This record gives sequence, structure tokens and C-alpha cells, in this order.
Amino acid sequence: MGKNTFEERQQMAKVIPFLQTGQYYFKKGLKAYRKRDIYKAKKHLQRAIALEPRDPIIICQLAVVLTEIGDHSGSNQYLLSIIDEIDPDMSECYYFLANNYAHLGLFQEAQKYAKLYLEYEPDGEFAEDTEDLLELLSIESEIEEEIFDIKDELIIKQEKARHFLEDGELDQAICLLKEIISEYPDFWSAYNNLALAYFYTGDVVKAAEILEEVLEKNPGNLHALCNTLVFLFYQRKNKRVKELVSRLERIHPILVEHRYKLGATFGLVGRYDLAYKWLRNLQKQGFQGDETFYYWLSHSAYFTGHVDIAKQAWEKVILENPEKIGSEPWAIGKTKYFNDVLDRWLQGDYIEERLYGLFLLSKTNKSVDEDDIKHITFHATIERDFATYVCQLSKSKTAFTPPTYIYSGYEAAEILFQNNRNNDTTTEGLYLTWFMIFDEAVNQGYKFGNAKAWAAATEYMWRKHQLNPVTQKEIGAKYELSIATVTKYVKTVKDLLK
Repeated sequence: MGKNTFEERQQMAKVIPFLQTGQYYFKKGLKAYRKRDIYKAKKHLQRAIALEPRDPIIICQLAVVLTEIGDHSGSNQYLLSIIDEIDPDMSECYYFLANNYAHLGLFQEAQKYAKLYLEYEPDGEFAEDTEDLLELLSIESEIEEEIFDIKDELIIKQEKARHFLEDGELDQAICLLKEIISEYPDFWSAYNNLALAYFYTGDVVKAAEILEEVLEKNPGNLHALCNTLVFLFYQRKNKRVKELVSRLERIHPILVEHRYKLGATFGLVGRYDLAYKWLRNLQKQGFQGDETFYYWLSHSAYFTGHVDIAKQAWEKVILENPEKIGSEPWAIGKTKYFNDVLDRWLQGDYIEERLYGLFLLSKTNKSVDEDDIKHITFHATIERDFATYVCQLSKSKTAFTPPTYIYSGYEAAEILFQNNRNNDTTTEGLYLTWFMIFDEAVNQGYKFGNAKAWAAATEYMWRKHQLNPVTQKEIGAKYELSIATVTKYVKTVKDLLK
């Protein structure tokens, strides 16, 4: 025990055969790690473990990599498996465990493993660092240590329950979460996870009751609101989904965790515009997410026209989970797009929603048949004509000659699309605003000779409403229009919006 340092053991592991064994991938993982390509290192080390699942050096190196990407819990699982099942004399694992627990805020556990390391390796290569860690941990008072005991126990139980949920062991998860709630009745995270566990078992009523209890006792709990939205979405309660989305899109959370939750939830229910807004915002701030984060960022980016960002995010998904190859949003995209987004708009409560759905349908680059929309009820002539035009447009047929206003209404939406497709801002509301204006203008008998001017005036008013105003001079330059023309159409749009 302790005869070789961790670095020496790594060097000993560098002799590899020609065949692509676990050691082959271990070497590739080390090379990537030293180049600071952490996600590639993780991928190679995971392959190495698949080939040599009981090699403690490989497992320990993967644990170190997981620590660097912030997955302290995952790292600890590997380190504990070495100590408990493979090589209890691999003392550096105690040092790595101590650091991980310190990062997780589990200070009592951190102290325990730090002391174990010094007991095994009083003069080891990490001894000085371990003593510094213990000194830092010992600054806390005895009262605070008592609090840490409670916190440690709570977090450990919560982590265990989370693993039960992820592994599908729902009965065990429910039992443990109930125990946590009985001991910590104000720990809302346990309630939310318990609701998820019941939902996964198919007990939707019980899941909803738990979330209602959370929102009654802790109004505005974001996780409970997001989980409620997901439950309603899967139950196809579209009207309530729309109401809750409207409520959630007005929320502007400060915490990174809440922004991530909000973005991922919007992605799951098909509101890719709102999902992209929050997830891209986090990425711009330097947030290094997990596989789920990049999965929803990729989907929301792709379905809002940000293809390059979608592909960059998907590369990180594949690094985390190579099994996802083939399920890229662009590989399954058009079908998923239709199912997740179009149906929701096409069956919307308002005419502008249904017109927007038809416009989106025209952007799927697929041949659109009337069979694709035969389940949709269109209530007005403007909708029926617009639908027929979209079907003809996708096949380049001219059998149907649309009324001039239909062509102009579509043209204005297309101009908005071409002028905003590369924006980093969410623009779904922009199109809804146009189709609301379009419908009202048709009802009042307006002419649509200058589609570009209608588009420009619509964007001007929409940005003003979004508290992201631009000047009429700026919008005129963007759409290559004179200020006089912009001013004229802005006045018209204002009147229609009243």
C-alpha cells in the first residue's frame, strides 16, 4: 500500500498492446486529458472501463475527469467502487473523495476521508494538500458542525433517492423520499421528486396532489410549476399547458439552476423559442452543462433556425453519450417538429396561432398534403385559403390561385423570417404578432401592396413591446425602406393593434 504514487501508477499503465484494449483507450484518454480536452478524455476512459471494468487505475482516472467537469457525485461513485470492491489500498481515492465531498458541501464526509488518507499516507504526495483541506474544514464551530451533520444526511439521502429515480427503482425512491419529507417537511426538492416518482408509476392523480401541496405551502416554487407543466403536457391538456406557459414565460429567474430547469422544461413541451432563450443565455455566461443541457440546447437551437449552434451543442451530447448518434434533431427533425410544435399551433385557440402553424408547416421542407392537416378545424375563410396555399406552395403547383391578400400575408411572414432567422433572440412572438395584425387588417378591408413595409412596421412594434426597441431609422435600414414609409405603416399597425 502506498509504494507507488498515483502518477507512477499512471506511468506504469502506459505500456499497451497493439490491439485496442482497455489500456489502448486509457492511453488515448490520458492524452486528451493532458491536452485539457476533458469530454474526449471522459469518452475514451468510459470505453476503457467497458473493456477492463476492474482496473482501478482507469476507474480512478475517470473519477478525476468527472470531478473536473463538476460531476462530483458521479466521481464519488467510481472512487467508492474502487475502495469497496477492487482495491481498498488505493489510498489516493480517499483524497479525491475528500475533495469531492467538500465541493458538494458534505463537510463531515470530507473530513472523514481526508483523515483516512492521512492515516494511510502520512507522507503521501497529497498529504500537504489534505492537511490544508482539513484546516479549512476545521474553521467551522461545533454548532456549525452540528448543522453540517443534518445537511450531510439530507443531501446523501436526496442523492440516493435521485439515483433510484434515474435507475427506475421507483418503489425504493418513493419510500426514501417519504422518509425525507417526514424528517424535513420544508425540503421542497423531495416533494418534487416524489411527484415525479408517482408520475413515472402512472399515478398521475397522486403526483398532481403532491405538486398542489407544494404550491400551496410554497407558492411560486419553480420546480413544482415546471413539473406541473410537464404533467399537463403529457396528459394533452393543451389549454392548461398554454396558460401555464404564459405564466412561466413572464418569470425571469436569477439562479442558474432555475434558468436551466425553465429552459429544459420549455424544450420538453415543444416551446423551443423559450427553451433557446434560457439555455443559450446560460451558455453565453460560460455555463458548462451536462448531456441533458446540450440535448435541449441543440433541439431548441435547431428548431429556431440556429443550426450552427445546434450542431456544436450536439457534438457535446455525443461526447457524453455516443449512443445518441442517429437521434440528432436534424435526423428526426421534421417529423419531431411536426409532432411537437406544429400540432400545438395548428390546433391553437386563436386564428393567429393557426395561421402561424400553417406558416411553420411550410418551412419543414416537406411536401404538404391536405391529409397532413385534415384533423385540423379551420374556422374562417382566411385560414382555409391560407392552408390551401401552403399545400400548393410545397408542391410548386398553381392549380389554386390564392386571393392577393393570402399571398401578401404569407410574403410578409417570409420577409420577417428571412430578416430574423439568424437572430439570437426568440422570435416566435414576432410571427404571432404579424398574423394577429394580418387577420385584423383583412377584417377591416386593408390592402397589402407593400409586404416589406408591413413586415418592418410589425417588427418595430413588436420590439417596442418586448422592451427591446429600435428606431424607425434602424428598422428602415434593415428592410431597405425610407423612414417616411416606415412611419406610415407603423401608424397603421398601431391602429390595428388597438
